[in-house]
Amino acid sequence: MSTILSSVIFLSIWISALFVIYKNAGKLKKAINQGQGSFDYTNGSERGKQMLKVAFGQSKMGARPIAAVLHLIVYVGFFIVNIELIEILIDGLFGTHRILYRVLGSFYSGFTATLEIFAALVLLAVILFWLRRNVLRIRRFRLSEMKGWPKLDADFILYFEIILMLLFFGMNTSDMVLQSRGVAHYTEAGFFPVSAIFAPLFESMATSTLIVFERSFWWLHIIGILCFLNYLYYSKHLHIILAFPNTFFAKLGAVGNMNNMQSVTNEVKAFMDPSAAQSADENTIPSFGAKDVTDLSVLQLLNAFSCTECGRCTSVCPAHLTGKKLSPRKIMMDTRDRATQIIQDTINESNEEKHLLDGYISREELWACTTCNACVEACPILIDPVSIILDMRRYLIMEESSGPADLNSMMSNMENNGAPWPFSPQDRMNWTKD
Repeated sequence: MSTILSSVIFLSIWISALFVIYKNAGKLKKAINQGQGSFDYTNGSERGKQMLKVAFGQSKMGARPIAAVLHLIVYVGFFIVNIELIEILIDGLFGTHRILYRVLGSFYSGFTATLEIFAALVLLAVILFWLRRNVLRIRRFRLSEMKGWPKLDADFILYFEIILMLLFFGMNTSDMVLQSRGVAHYTEAGFFPVSAIFAPLFESMATSTLIVFERSFWWLHIIGILCFLNYLYYSKHLHIILAFPNTFFAKLGAVGNMNNMQSVTNEVKAFMDPSAAQSADENTIPSFGAKDVTDLSVLQLLNAFSCTECGRCTSVCPAHLTGKKLSPRKIMMDTRDRATQIIQDTINESNEEKHLLDGYISREELWACTTCNACVEACPILIDPVSIILDMRRYLIMEESSGPADLNSMMSNMENNGAPWPFSPQDRMNWTKD
């Protein structure tokens, strides 16, 4: 293949991949923007610190040390190993070979050795992750919401990463052998401590065959990376990207604080001080709470798409641990699925009659929540399932007057008696008379 033709094909593949990434990013943006309101940019410096601490610093991963170390290896390795994309992009466009050697000089050997060591660590960590899921069969990975596609997706990503790392080593090993033979174009550069282990597998090959192997590994590796980036939109691993904005825009301060609904606030102010009543459009009827994803906030939908389905939230949920139907992870997965379905219905010009409430999330799940916020505390990227549960409860109570019998009785007593008990204020102290 001529250098010019190779460069044209390489550029075409990159343009096609980036176009698909752009289209998927547009669909993701539309899905999140179905929510109400806008993102909060106030206290930017504090939010930046929160993002650096939680997303970059992995500060909330320490509760499970083994998983934390493995995740840190994959997380750091992902960024370091993919620095090679800079070199691959330049080499692919201009037909050069290991162009960074001309820039780094004697430091290039340290650079390639670092990439190799991290790639080996990533490969080991991913294999251990696979064993945890499929051999040790940790309980939080085997719950009902993880059947079908979620299970396949989790395994598929691990296989994907294993293949990418093996292609990386295959590319380096064959390249290293070609360098040692002094083959034209293959500039002798770099130090490959891990690939050297596999060199005997390639040394007996003819040079022409070895060049085919090296080029195949090189092309498959870069195509695999581009496919991986495009697959993220359909995968739980979208958190690789969304963890950063999610932690930036996450609630500051106490996680248990509930937001006040402005329409209710206005009503209370008008009741307390009629002169403070705000004029409103008589034809506009305020809605309360959330029945569907379009009633949630943009932050809540960002939370849903940022969820990595790790199950830490569900594993600490007291309602789930006592056999209730609630799983905070499922709440986030259902919210994401519903938001995605609406976008897909728009594209297909169809309309799914199901809503988030009842169609995806049952009332039994909502009322099982104790609002303890254990799930929020456990989440490594500050996702807040409780806020969605509370907004859907608000809808049930304020729009449908629907709730558990005990709760309805309490609220009725509050309205009529000024207290949760079924006694009038006059009768409340009768017990003292005897």
